[in-house]
Amino acid sequence: MSYWDTFLPVHLPKELHHQGFKLWLSEFLDIWETACNNPEWEQSLISLFSFLAWCNIGYIDWESSLSRIFTRILKNLSLPVGNSLMPKSSQRYSLPVVATWIVAMMGNNSLCMNYLRDLFAAIKIFYHPSNTGEFQEELVSFLSLLAQTFVDRIYLERSNRPVWYFNPPDSHRLTENDITDFVNCLKECAFISIFNKDHLDLAVETCHYLSQLRPELIVPQLVELVFASIDNITEPHRFTSIITCLTGLTRQIVRQTPQFPQGQTFVLPLIILVLPGIDSNDLKKTSVTLQFLHAMLMLLTCVDCSSAIQTRNDLSEIEKEVCLSTNKFEDFISEFLNRIFQMIDTLSIDIPDVVISTNNSKMEYHQIGLELTSVISAICQQCSSKIFQMIREKITNYLATYSYSIKVNKIVTGLVQAILKSNPVETLKYLLSQACELIEKILRQSDQSILIDHHGDSKLTWYLTLFSELLCARGDTLIIYKSTVLRIFHQCIRITHQESSEAMAKAARNLLKSLTYVYPIDYRLTVENIEEPFVDCLPIRAWGQHVDYDKIQGKFHIPNEDEVDFACEFVEIFLYLELQMINDNCSKMSNNERLRSLRLIHQIALGCLRMVPRIPSDEVQNLVSSVAKYDLKYQAQYSLYAKEPKFNENLRMRLLIDIGKLLDHLIMYHSDDATAIKIALKIYSLSSIYYGNFENSINETCQHLNQLKYTFKTKLCGPQQHPRFIVVERLAIQSELFSVRNFRTLTEIDQQVIFKLFDLSINRYGEVRRQAQNELFRILSRFFFSYHIILDRIVELLNQTNDVDHDQIKGCLYVLLGNDSVFLPIKHSWITIEKLWPSIACTKHATKLSTQNLVNSIIYNMCQRYHTIAIIENTNENSKKAAINLWHSLENHDFELYGRMCEERNDENIRLYENLVEKLTSLFYNDLLTCRQQVTMITFIMFLFQKQVQIPLSCIRMVIDFLTHENHNIRKAAERCASALCRIQKPAIIYLEKSLHEILYHVNKPCPGEDCCCPGDRDDNLWITINNYKPAQTQIEWEETCFLDKCFHGYYKWPKIIRYPMNKRERYVKGNMPEHVAIIYDRFMDKNFLTKLIQYMIIDEENNQINFDTHRFRMFKGLFRNFGFDLVPLFLEQLNLLIHEKTKEKQEGSHRVAAEIIAGMIRGSKYWTLDMLDKLWEKLIGLLTEVCENLTPETLQYWGACFKFGMEDLDPRRMHRLIEFIHTLVKDQTNVNTFLETSRWFLVLKLTNFEWRVPAIWCAVNEHAKEMLDHPYKAVREHIANVLSISLSFDVKLPNGQATRHPDANRFIDTIRERLHQAIEIYEKTPLTNITGETVEIDQEARKALNFIETVIQFHTRIFMWCLQPMKSAIIRIFPYLCELESIIPSENLTISRMYVAMTYLHMPFLQALVEQLEQVCQSPKWHARRVAMEFIQNMVFYNFFNARSYTKQLRELVLKCLSDEQLEVRTVASVALAGFYQCGYLQINQEDFIYFHTMSKIKYFSKTDGKRIISPKKLIKRHGGILGLCAIVLSSPYEISNYVPDALMLLCECSHDPDMIQKSIKKTLTEFRRTHHDSWHEHREKFTDDQLVILADVLISPNYYA
Repeated sequence: MSYWDTFLPVHLPKELHHQGFKLWLSEFLDIWETACNNPEWEQSLISLFSFLAWCNIGYIDWESSLSRIFTRILKNLSLPVGNSLMPKSSQRYSLPVVATWIVAMMGNNSLCMNYLRDLFAAIKIFYHPSNTGEFQEELVSFLSLLAQTFVDRIYLERSNRPVWYFNPPDSHRLTENDITDFVNCLKECAFISIFNKDHLDLAVETCHYLSQLRPELIVPQLVELVFASIDNITEPHRFTSIITCLTGLTRQIVRQTPQFPQGQTFVLPLIILVLPGIDSNDLKKTSVTLQFLHAMLMLLTCVDCSSAIQTRNDLSEIEKEVCLSTNKFEDFISEFLNRIFQMIDTLSIDIPDVVISTNNSKMEYHQIGLELTSVISAICQQCSSKIFQMIREKITNYLATYSYSIKVNKIVTGLVQAILKSNPVETLKYLLSQACELIEKILRQSDQSILIDHHGDSKLTWYLTLFSELLCARGDTLIIYKSTVLRIFHQCIRITHQESSEAMAKAARNLLKSLTYVYPIDYRLTVENIEEPFVDCLPIRAWGQHVDYDKIQGKFHIPNEDEVDFACEFVEIFLYLELQMINDNCSKMSNNERLRSLRLIHQIALGCLRMVPRIPSDEVQNLVSSVAKYDLKYQAQYSLYAKEPKFNENLRMRLLIDIGKLLDHLIMYHSDDATAIKIALKIYSLSSIYYGNFENSINETCQHLNQLKYTFKTKLCGPQQHPRFIVVERLAIQSELFSVRNFRTLTEIDQQVIFKLFDLSINRYGEVRRQAQNELFRILSRFFFSYHIILDRIVELLNQTNDVDHDQIKGCLYVLLGNDSVFLPIKHSWITIEKLWPSIACTKHATKLSTQNLVNSIIYNMCQRYHTIAIIENTNENSKKAAINLWHSLENHDFELYGRMCEERNDENIRLYENLVEKLTSLFYNDLLTCRQQVTMITFIMFLFQKQVQIPLSCIRMVIDFLTHENHNIRKAAERCASALCRIQKPAIIYLEKSLHEILYHVNKPCPGEDCCCPGDRDDNLWITINNYKPAQTQIEWEETCFLDKCFHGYYKWPKIIRYPMNKRERYVKGNMPEHVAIIYDRFMDKNFLTKLIQYMIIDEENNQINFDTHRFRMFKGLFRNFGFDLVPLFLEQLNLLIHEKTKEKQEGSHRVAAEIIAGMIRGSKYWTLDMLDKLWEKLIGLLTEVCENLTPETLQYWGACFKFGMEDLDPRRMHRLIEFIHTLVKDQTNVNTFLETSRWFLVLKLTNFEWRVPAIWCAVNEHAKEMLDHPYKAVREHIANVLSISLSFDVKLPNGQATRHPDANRFIDTIRERLHQAIEIYEKTPLTNITGETVEIDQEARKALNFIETVIQFHTRIFMWCLQPMKSAIIRIFPYLCELESIIPSENLTISRMYVAMTYLHMPFLQALVEQLEQVCQSPKWHARRVAMEFIQNMVFYNFFNARSYTKQLRELVLKCLSDEQLEVRTVASVALAGFYQCGYLQINQEDFIYFHTMSKIKYFSKTDGKRIISPKKLIKRHGGILGLCAIVLSSPYEISNYVPDALMLLCECSHDPDMIQKSIKKTLTEFRRTHHDSWHEHREKFTDDQLVILADVLISPNYYA
């Protein structure tokens, strides 16, 4: 079925539909309808239906199938109903597929929307957060996928650029009413899911999509929820959940559209309302609030537009309202800043800075700082000048009084960054000069001594930090402060306090980036003038709107001449000075001073290297051979500057030289200064690969941009309808990508850098190695094929024979281990592999545990990530032509060059491959290798086995020799290699092609017509079954027999031409076989070798985990397939010894090996001659008979595996001898012990390999098994129940098909139904035990009856586990007995057996019959039967919800009848069932039902005679039934208040003092009502009147009532 899903054409044009789905759809739907037990292939079928529906909307009528489709969907959700704990289905439908199918069936007034509405009504309760379980994620995901798919369909239907495969007719396109109905259908469940903490993200996605469809139905209700949750102290998570949801809806809120213009009226109330969410005691809530404000304010222009009412006359009423509300922007921003200032002060004071904060708290503060920066930036960039002045004043005034705290430093600097980014001129004017003056003042007051004080000064540190942040301003705005900036640098550049020196280094980087980088300077939502008088532009109309690409008017900072000169001057002053100092005074400098200097150099390099060109150097040649160059033909060369930067020399070269020398000096004399070495390494690598940005940094920016795009995406507005700031950010990223993707070829200078980093990667200091390796991997991943230049050095280190530094080896191994982007051992290069693999495998220096673990990690990664590499690379002509068309035309000499290079490369690959295999093989015989290394070596050899090139003979000899190696792991690896060798040497198969007519003519059978399609048992497929099979008597007959090994052949229909393997195969013959084959043959013909091999295999398992080894089985299979009967005598001799092993410790292992050998023999003899097979089976039957007579619990699993693998994928006619042998196991009536009998039935189960092709065997087994249903031993009965269920599982009738050869399930079940009836009568009449004095006697007849009953229950359960069509008419006829048994032997198995019936998919005829049986059961005199019938009904209705709606009236009457049952337990369960019906929407609570229950609850149940109350039991039961009906109404709404609940509660309260039976029911209901409605009682109480609330409170709170 998966092939149909993959290859069937489902998107043909309308005129070709008769050649497409019209040929097969109805047939596939019928198959799906009949196969209702969730087979494995059903998922592929559902996928096919879904894609077909999507591509053919409007051309397929799904209406008649909707009921069964939605019933199957609901059933497949596997939701828990009642108290049933049934096993979940392992084959779940794919939710995206189901969602696509449902959405595709909508349109043209289809009933699909109604079905979907009913589906969500039925499962709504499961969405509530209180109903926890694995199912919730699926349900919420289902909502999200439905909404997303619906949006996709609307988009495709209304797109200006239609898709070729999606073209529904106009009549079936979704209308506005369809959209409204869909949103109303999903929104309630979506709103409930918002409060599900575990799956909030999926609920947010759902609301995001629904709001795109109908914002007017989603946004107002969510806003109301925000208003309700803001003051909810008991449930603060409700606030964060709703705000998180609204964050994804901001564009729908703020954007003015004709369909939803009133969204803007919520803007100001919302952003003001959420301000209390900024809470220093709850940083998570603060973060969520800031994220929401950021999302809102990015789409707003913070301008007071209230004056527009007087200046414009084109405003709508809503626009006027919004304009008037904008005068609150200033108040909102003022309050927002006050709360931020208060939070900063609180966080600064709560915990002293001396307390070490956790990493989590640091991350939280950092995250808050980033989010705060984003919020204020969004405000400042799009606000009026008046509001900006207010913001700037408040921040400036706060900074003047701010007391430095490192904990909240990020948050405070975020305020500065925000206003600086928006208006650098104003910000610098008020802050930079002031900060510089204060810095100089502090320096003067301290008489410069503060510069060398390691403890520092908090004020100075803060002002230097502020100074650093202010230098992020736009370059041209900093020019006027040039002298001031340089003065501060001159005065503070040598400060030694760590935080202060870090601030100065960061200031240098910020200054250079501001001066020299190209970056956007305008992220506004609109480029229009947003200041008063609003004549040309009304700012509120720009809220949330997209921008046309031709109107972006992007503004970028392009460095001018003054900026370039300033940057060059700064670099020449400070960088050269630091480099000179390091060169001259490195030995004299303290660690802190050296660290300060390196930190400054590093930051300057990050800021200025963008200006510095690549170091001129020759390209490294001949890394790989290629016709086309593997680098870009043209580098992106463009000028970023008004004038080219001028330096005295290439700074990259200067850094390489000076820092290279410094690294050598540090490692030699200051190796303990790890921090300085790490920074120096970063600087050194920057010189080679840094051109303004790092690739991972750009990737992070892209991820952030994608998140923004998703948040603000409104797909229905059209493609690329993005706000302006998103487009600007995308342009900025694209400009950065140019710098990252330039210069990917390796030059001589880059090569020297790699050599240097490699030497440091194997340094003896761990910190140095780690940092050098990180930089090395970064360079190797940048430059194409650069790893080639370090291979020889790695191999040299690994192969050194003399003493070598352990740290060097460790570093070398870490380089090999690499990271996610660099892993050298599996590069697709035979040169690399040929050099590395032997060195890795036989390195002599992995002596310590750490290096051994590294080697193990390398090998593990190789096993996980290695893919076979081609040795001979051939490209067909079609591929060449396609490549030429994609690239450019090639001349003849280019083709000649390609052909020559290809030939040379293939020859070289073959040579390298043979060298590698020979080298690995020769190393095996090196006595110095450890066992671990030998295992590694043979694992590598196993990777290298290929058919393209002949495997060297020495390698084959080595593999076979090592089958008897002393080491267990080596033997296991050698077995896998030997198995692979046998497969590679497998002789070719001869295939024949015949028509069915030719085949049937040969077996004297008539040929059916071509149009005949009758799945199942037919005359034309009888010949491929075991029935009436006459084994071939001669070799010619044997060779002419058509064997079809796959079970699917012939079951449904025959192909026109049948291709099958000829029952003859070439085998290698002694004296006439190639040498590489003879090596294996000769070794296995050696009796001593074979004996030794088998003895090793017996003890080959470790840790007491002995399992059937499939690799070993395949090895034996290959041996017998390749060499035929020659090996059999030797192996039979060994088999006799194995199965007669007397040593107890060896018995289990011996039987395991014997089972593996025999399984290999059976499978390997597939194409043997008839004579060889007769000889083989003559020996095997005796062996197997003896084995089966002496099975033990330890060996049974091995022989079961032997039969399973031995018969797998084989035509049963080939296996007729083994099948007959297995049949004799149960046909034989000899008395054996219980274990042997269960073992024989266990082995019979292995015949399931043949499925439907051994019907005669299944009939015989069935006949024998059904006579043993009352077997005295439970273990035997369990196996018999299993075998019977499997034998009946092939009674499958597909549409237009038949099953005539297999046991008839209906006939069989009817037979046991009669016997079951007799057994029940016997068991009820005859007591199981008779106690006479101290003697307890068991009645044998009653015992047999009980045994039979238990077996029938197990059989009934198993048939639902095995059968494709478990529901039979006989199952329904036996159902009443399953209910009656509840009063005899209640058990969990019995309950499960009934629940399987309830949970299966029931066709309409079955439903009708089952409802009739339920009516009969509910009249049973046994109340247990009536009770379980009520339990059954609830499950049956839910799992067959839509199919069962035809029987609503009958089932309602049945439940109401049971509400008045004479037995309390029946009435109680009927009430639960009725509540379930109301809850899932199967029944609607109506006035008729309410009046009926009300009337019953008022029945007077007593009368007075002579002043005494005489209670009438019948009337009391009726009254109780009415009360239970009212209880059902109350319990049907566990998380809401439906219309009838208040009145029902009042009636229950009135009866709360009735007799005990009624009182308990009411008490239980009220307790449950209180539990489920407590959390949201503030909302639910609105549905009650004041008088009702008083009455309810009196009953619910009364201590006496709950005493």
